[in-house]
Amino acid sequence: MGLTQEVANFVFKSRYREIPEDVVQLARGFILDGFGVALAGSTDECSRIVQAHIRQMGGKGEATVLGTKLSAPMPKAALANGVAGHAMDYDDTQLSTSKEAVYGLLTHPTTPVLAAVLAVGEKEKISGEDFVLAYILGVEVECRIADAINPHHYQSGFHSTATVGGLGAAVAVGKILKLKEEQLIRTLGIAASMASGLRENFGTMTKPLHAGRAAENGVTSAMLARAGFTSAMNILEARRGFYNAMAGGYDESKIAGKLGGSYFMKDPGISIKPYPSGSLSHPAQDLILDLVKEHDVHAEDIDHIDVGTNSNVPNALIYPMPKTALEGKFSIPFCMAIAVVERKAGIAQFQDRKVRDKRVVEMMKRVTLYVDDEMEALGYDKVRARVRIKLKNGRIIEGRYDVALGHPDKPMSWAELGDKFRDCADLVLPRQGAEEVIQLVGRMEQLRSLRPLLGALSGGKPKSDKKTAKAGSKRWSRTRKR
Repeated sequence: MGLTQEVANFVFKSRYREIPEDVVQLARGFILDGFGVALAGSTDECSRIVQAHIRQMGGKGEATVLGTKLSAPMPKAALANGVAGHAMDYDDTQLSTSKEAVYGLLTHPTTPVLAAVLAVGEKEKISGEDFVLAYILGVEVECRIADAINPHHYQSGFHSTATVGGLGAAVAVGKILKLKEEQLIRTLGIAASMASGLRENFGTMTKPLHAGRAAENGVTSAMLARAGFTSAMNILEARRGFYNAMAGGYDESKIAGKLGGSYFMKDPGISIKPYPSGSLSHPAQDLILDLVKEHDVHAEDIDHIDVGTNSNVPNALIYPMPKTALEGKFSIPFCMAIAVVERKAGIAQFQDRKVRDKRVVEMMKRVTLYVDDEMEALGYDKVRARVRIKLKNGRIIEGRYDVALGHPDKPMSWAELGDKFRDCADLVLPRQGAEEVIQLVGRMEQLRSLRPLLGALSGGKPKSDKKTAKAGSKRWSRTRKR
């Protein structure tokens, strides 16, 4: 069995009853987080442009565009919701299985899969159980494919959320459409040829477009395969296929025989973002916030801030003096400066006016990002960071964090996830609607249809669902990495 066939076989044969309960529990949290960041991102300028574009295109309304009253054809709804999910760079990130891997290489797994599953699931009138199954399988395939790819893929300029995200979205949609194994193979072949996305676009509207196109490509690929469209049968492993063409190879041991053995979202895990910025900045952001609060440090007290990390962080956080909020999401100087000036790093802080604030600009000039030899020697599996604050009176305050809040080693509780969701949803939903979403996702797999959830996500009064069950903290558990 070739690798492409193995992936398709796994998706085709998997059943909900075979998914471990702790994996389902994890999935609920990631789904809630994914909905939240998409609702918030729907208000971003890049989302508004895409929404207007979809309106101009017209077409039959089949699926909801979150944060709007717009209904669009399934692929276009997936595009819009995928863009929204990544617009604020607030969506989750997969971890790696080895220290040799490049953390930044790995995907933002939920957004492409969730956007695709939501669009097709609404049109196909699936149950909550089918939704959860398709989401879990799509994320598993996406994460395993990304984990196995040669790091050259990322280092040479590809954005893996764009390239690999579409493959996960494609098989998730294929599961909803009940495609046979050969059709799933064709789906992968189509999606792999549609994969693209370049990291030079980080800090621009095109980065969230990557996630949107991945979701759209996933929907389109599965629909074409269902209609009889053909493609190569060995697209992943072929000499001129996905892995070789886009990365120069892959590590077969990281994917062959691994799918569903111990689901990736459980081990090594997926990290939920505490801040709406590039994930490689988060340990340093966590640390600077803790330091300035603990020691009551203010901007006027600081002479200089040095941030040490491994060599892959400067490769992704590329803006020393950003001019926009989008650039600020990929700037260690801004992340440090805004933490010092406002002691917060939420949606309200990552705004153009904050990046241009004179106090923030002056503070950015006093921040240096450098490659720390110790951090480099420890590998790239974690985004370790050392922050050293030199005060004007000569005092030194410093510390080191290996992970940020939301990492499996430092997980968010269901209550903390709810708080993040409310903060995001407040931009578009009444508070009652946000609370209803939290409750419904807490028992997602028990919903006979998606209608109540879609009603709550749209800000309307949800239609009743006959099944009821308790929701809350007991339905969310994070399996810590051992």
